Amino acid sequence: MSRTIRRGSPPRRGGAKRRVQKPPRRSFGDRILEWLQISEETLRRTVTWAIVLAASAVLIVAATWIGVPGMVGAAIAEGVGRAGFRVEQVEVTGLKRMDKMTVYAVALDQQSRAMPLVDLEDVRQKLLRYGWIEDAHVSRRLPDTLLIQIDERTPAAVWQDNGQLTLIDANGVLLEPVSPAAMPPLPLLIGEGAAGQAPAYQALIDAAPALRPRIRAATWIGNRRWNLLFDSGETLALPEEDAARALVKFAELDGADRLLGKGFLRFDMRDPTKLVARKPGEVVRHDVAPAASPRPIASDAPVGGEDG
Repeated sequence: MSRTIRRGSPPRRGGAKRRVQKPPRRSFGDRILEWLQISEETLRRTVTWAIVLAASAVLIVAATWIGVPGMVGAAIAEGVGRAGFRVEQVEVTGLKRMDKMTVYAVALDQQSRAMPLVDLEDVRQKLLRYGWIEDAHVSRRLPDTLLIQIDERTPAAVWQDNGQLTLIDANGVLLEPVSPAAMPPLPLLIGEGAAGQAPAYQALIDAAPALRPRIRAATWIGNRRWNLLFDSGETLALPEEDAARALVKFAELDGADRLLGKGFLRFDMRDPTKLVARKPGEVVRHDVAPAASPRPIASDAPVGGEDG
């Protein structure tokens, strides 16, 4: 009689080793998202906006190319605006003195605020009409922001004409009116046409930097030459030609003999070879030619008036 022997599974020896599951490998796109620190939802929304804007731009260009009336393209652009591409914010940088609300008003003065219909160059040209603004850079930041970078002019002097005070820059560009009570510590240029002579005035005083801090005002005489007023009260009349050379010579004489603050009323160098210094009831002439006598010569001539 045969007997069937059933063989069971062999007994397990020791504990079974567990398989360690490796974490799934991250895709290149996941690593990019992690590096940019933005969520997948934000990325999806940004891509959607970009596709909508690109498609709208293509439609507008196509409509223009095949001659579809402009209002159709405008309608498409307005649709883009309703989809979220509409100017809602304006960010302005670079302003120091000009009123920021003025820039906001110019940027938002649009027939339509739909982003495709905002004329960036038109905004820039409107801003350049203001004296303070030397240049402006206007751009879009989707979906709803205009970025405006302002290059502002720097005030260099105050121009006085017919009692009106106006800030000007180094090129004579008018910036804004200023009240006598709020006068900044800047040179004062006086007279009709003096603002347009601002660059020439800057070059003039650059020739004699030692005198710069002592000059309080400059009057443009007869549209041809300068009178300088010093902080000690004296006036220096400069010639039409070689005014810078005359001013340098005066600075040398003042450095040697301390002319300023000695009771003189007026110095006249309209003849660049001579310095005429006037006190009440007295005139002193000093030859400034190369063979000049080192000492001034007193004269009994009466004190003359301004002849321009």
